[in-house]
Amino acid sequence: MLDGLTQGFRNARLKLKGKARLSEENIAEALQDVRVSLLEGDVDLGVVKAFLERVKERSVGEVVPLRVKKGEEEQVSPGDHFVKICHDELVTLMGGEPVDLDLDSDPAVIMMVGLQGSGKTTTAGKLAQKLKQEGKKPMLVAADIYRPAAIDQLQVLGRKLGLPVFSIRGMDPVTLSRLAVRQAKSVGRDVVIIDTAGRLAIDNELMDEVLRIKGEVRPRNILFVCDAMIGQDAVRTAATFDKVLDFSGFVLTKMDGDARGGAALSINQVTGKPVLFLGMGEGLDELERFRPEGLASRILGMGDVVGLVEDFQQHVTEEEAEASAKKMLQGDFTFNDFLSQLETIQKMGSVTDLLDKLPGFSDVKSQLPDGALDDSELGRVKAAIFSMTKQERDNPDLLSSHSRIDRIARGSGQTSNEIRGIYTRFLSARKMMRQMGQASGMFGSMRQMRKMRKQMKRMGMGDMEGMADMFGDVQPDPGPQMSADERIAKRKKARDARRKRKRKGR
Repeated sequence: MLDGLTQGFRNARLKLKGKARLSEENIAEALQDVRVSLLEGDVDLGVVKAFLERVKERSVGEVVPLRVKKGEEEQVSPGDHFVKICHDELVTLMGGEPVDLDLDSDPAVIMMVGLQGSGKTTTAGKLAQKLKQEGKKPMLVAADIYRPAAIDQLQVLGRKLGLPVFSIRGMDPVTLSRLAVRQAKSVGRDVVIIDTAGRLAIDNELMDEVLRIKGEVRPRNILFVCDAMIGQDAVRTAATFDKVLDFSGFVLTKMDGDARGGAALSINQVTGKPVLFLGMGEGLDELERFRPEGLASRILGMGDVVGLVEDFQQHVTEEEAEASAKKMLQGDFTFNDFLSQLETIQKMGSVTDLLDKLPGFSDVKSQLPDGALDDSELGRVKAAIFSMTKQERDNPDLLSSHSRIDRIARGSGQTSNEIRGIYTRFLSARKMMRQMGQASGMFGSMRQMRKMRKQMKRMGMGDMEGMADMFGDVQPDPGPQMSADERIAKRKKARDARRKRKRKGR
């Protein structure tokens, strides 16, 4: 989704590489690439002009600051400083700090409004799921009585989520909404999410109905749901709705598709209203809280470590993460551990979206072969692991046998070379994690991620050396590698020792 925008900023940074200072001439040349990428990304022309003017004003003639590194002062490169200025201005462009829902009233009423086909009903379900995970007790209200199967769709979502759906077929949406709020109070539901009707275009009948619902239930939050793929049309439609409804903020849907990102960058500046959530897929758990700082970092190719940590924490407890990270950083994890990690990744979303949040990944993505980031690759790896015996999963080194590789290939419907490739990548990952653990002396994933988050906030944009400093220089693994038989014997010896200690304790 952000590839076009990222490419423009990357080209600008490259044009400033090797420059001794920021001048009006080299800034103008770099900003031309940024201008083209923003316009191709369907960002509003007025917003583009204002953004470029602010970046130019801050860049030209500004003294590039010194950075203290390992006790010594070091000059930050003009390219890195330029990217840092772009980052700050992008964050400001998108509204600055993240905005939360107002859930103080009991019940807190949330109205979902927008045009037909924007994804209101699905987004209502996603929002209910998110609030449920945060400890709230939401109730869905099917107030779209015009679109065929809209009520059925919401009821299906309610059953999947284990949440009540208030619906009375044939009832006027205004009366229905009023009764739903009264019902929520009586049964102890603290959030009411009203899925209102949409139209194929803005019309007076639609506006009149949502206005009457608003006057009846007095919602604390009115969320305008718009399809990010329609770009500036979404911004203009939102502005029209806002004049009538004065809504709280936006939910941009289909951000995982071919959306060019223009709506996300323009919508706050044009309407003055914040974006609260991004819909990143079809799954009910694929609704992200909108963080301007995170999206700005991703546009600039610096990833979004904070967002990655939040995704991770939604699916893995801190205790599980600590135990898993300790095994991984000790280089002692098995195919069973690997399978558990793959399943966690699949819950967190597509591989591409996750890797886009890694710092520096955008710089190497274009160099990867076609299909390298295909989500189906995870399925092939899982099929291979499911075709292994219990002993092979526990002792990955046993797969050095050709006959075992051939048997797994037949069982998973793949070639022997494909299984060898999976096995080789597994061994490389295990070795890399062991080296990282030895270099850093740290075995707590969440502690490491928290340190990474703080480090990213301190780092100037474009500075990858700061990331390396956290782990130290990873040196080659010292000492000879043990054979499979030696590893098995060592594990057996350790297991016998543990059993002996347990018997002594009794």
